Amino acid sequence: MSLSRSPSPRPGVGFASPGLTPHYSGQSGRSSPTVTYAQLKAGSNNVDWASTKSRSDRVKSPSSFASQTNSFVGRHLRSLSNSLPHFNLGIGPGEFAAEKGYPGRVQWAPDHGNTPGQLRAYLGRILRRMRFRVLLLVAIFFAITLFYITPLHQIYRRSAIFGGGKKFVIIVASNQGGGVMEWKGPREWAIERDSVKNKRKYAQKWGYELEVVDMSTKKRYAHEWRESWEKVDTIRNCLKKYPDAEWFWWLDLHTFIMEPSYSLQSHLFDRLGTSVYRDINDYNPLNISHPFTSHYLDSVSLSPIGDGKPSSINLVIPQDCGGFNLGSFFIKRSAWTERLLDIWWDPVSYEQKHMEWEHKEQDALEYLYTNQPWIRSNTAFIAQRKINSFPLGACGEKGEDPRIHYREKDRDFVVNMAGCEWGRDCWGEMYNYRELSNKLNRPLWQKMRDSIVGRLRSLKKQKEDKKAT
Repeated sequence: MSLSRSPSPRPGVGFASPGLTPHYSGQSGRSSPTVTYAQLKAGSNNVDWASTKSRSDRVKSPSSFASQTNSFVGRHLRSLSNSLPHFNLGIGPGEFAAEKGYPGRVQWAPDHGNTPGQLRAYLGRILRRMRFRVLLLVAIFFAITLFYITPLHQIYRRSAIFGGGKKFVIIVASNQGGGVMEWKGPREWAIERDSVKNKRKYAQKWGYELEVVDMSTKKRYAHEWRESWEKVDTIRNCLKKYPDAEWFWWLDLHTFIMEPSYSLQSHLFDRLGTSVYRDINDYNPLNISHPFTSHYLDSVSLSPIGDGKPSSINLVIPQDCGGFNLGSFFIKRSAWTERLLDIWWDPVSYEQKHMEWEHKEQDALEYLYTNQPWIRSNTAFIAQRKINSFPLGACGEKGEDPRIHYREKDRDFVVNMAGCEWGRDCWGEMYNYRELSNKLNRPLWQKMRDSIVGRLRSLKKQKEDKKAT
């Protein structure tokens, strides 16, 4: 039975499906329409589909409305109506009005009739358009505030994975509590206060450890008190106190960090191999014969640069006009370092040589470097102005030396007022370099303020000079 056409739902009207329609007389309804498609197409009731669709498209097209309103009269009437005053028609601000054509619906009718209302509507439109940018700026401001005001940035810089600050320890020897050999006056206390504050601020900024050693409590060796020899013993104690640290930076009390924006990683250790030199012949004020020439030594000891690998560097020291300078130097945790410190602190060599070694532990290290091949292969030298610039008064017999003395235009990292207690003003030098560091590292807004104030003062002085003449 064919089901290609569905039966009409209403009896007696519409179409009937063949095979379902009973073939007997007296049937109600028709089995087919009375008027066929051909008759409709040929008759007067015929409707052309293409013409009907084109008329419908013209009615629905926006151009049909635009053509009626873009005339001169239409534009004139539009501008005239827009210039007329607006009325709320009895609807107060914030009330609901019935939407045109839909009595059951209501729409919000804001108060645009006055200036505050227009301003609120304008600002609302602007904020809706710029909400993503505003949210982005708020997120950036919140992130910066959270990172720099809270201790989050210190945690980040101290972490071994990210900043790596925990791997560095700054050691400062001070005479807190009255000094070692004599009582200190106000200037000596001021020097100590400024120096320790400078190192503590730098260590907090980059997440480093700071060890301030009170030398007045180090008189444990009553039978052999070693004045100015405590660097070795202090470093040994710090190796035990900070087991996670890798590098230890010794700084004398008369040093000042001029550029706190330099981290140790970016300034030195990220490119340690290119920042130091292993061959002492590059700058050799002591005229040490290098390298060794004994035939029984291995190739590393006979090489002027050791094995040439940065990983084998365990001691980084600068040289001044007189030789090694231990006012600012780095030493690395290793088995080599422990061996060096044991020999360096050996009481037998101290008893035999301390009367000959004018510069005490510094002369002792020079002696060990000169006579021990295993020390040379793991020692590197660094340009003095990299970590230990001198003021003009130090090593100044030949005037200013570009390899030694501090230069403001080059923004040297650290200045060391070495030997200031011998005929120079230690407090005066410390104060001048402290003020210079503050000036060079002022924030941008302070630089702009100082520039404006300086300009106004110069103009005032010019006016006074004109009046005087």
